Amino acid sequence: MDPVGRHALAAVRPSTDLVIIESIVTTVGPDGRVNCAPMGVEWGDEVIVLKPFLETATYRNVTATRCAVVNLTDDVRVFAQAAISTPLYATVPATAVRGVVLADCCSWRELEVRSIDSTPPRSRIETAVVHRGFRREFVGFNRACHAVLEAAIYSTRLHLLEPDFVRSEMARLQVIVDKTAGEREREAMALLSAHIQAAIGG
Repeated sequence: MDPVGRHALAAVRPSTDLVIIESIVTTVGPDGRVNCAPMGVEWGDEVIVLKPFLETATYRNVTATRCAVVNLTDDVRVFAQAAISTPLYATVPATAVRGVVLADCCSWRELEVRSIDSTPPRSRIETAVVHRGFRREFVGFNRACHAVLEAAIYSTRLHLLEPDFVRSEMARLQVIVDKTAGEREREAMALLSAHIQAAIGG
């Protein structure tokens, strides 16, 4: 994951009817290297908007290739790992664009760029959905999954947030995980907790 590219995971915009959907965006660089980035995207049936920071591999790849793939997954470990590192996941070639699809995602959208606004600090890239794929039903997230997503957000914003606030929030989220998590959620939360503790201290 890019240094600033841990730009995933936003919430619903309060002032519009646009919804932000948490996804893993896969892009391919000119050298063929795959990048996986957690990102909250502005969701639409025909149009999806990506908003990567200008310093990220996602931005560089999309501007170079004019395409991307938005993957929807029910495994929060993917979000946790991609938020704090540069993981390599099994992928398969996309159908309609120069890109790849996560092999274990639930469904995906293949995108072609319509327009790019590169106003700093983060771009706004409007894309058209040119192909949809489906592997299995996305049943939904339990409370522990949502807690892990929130923890992943905090892991990408440690340079912006007060350490005491982050510690308090992580303790609150851990209670939810302890009560409702399965094995995958516990693994993801442990990964994020260790990363955050190492960064800000206990």
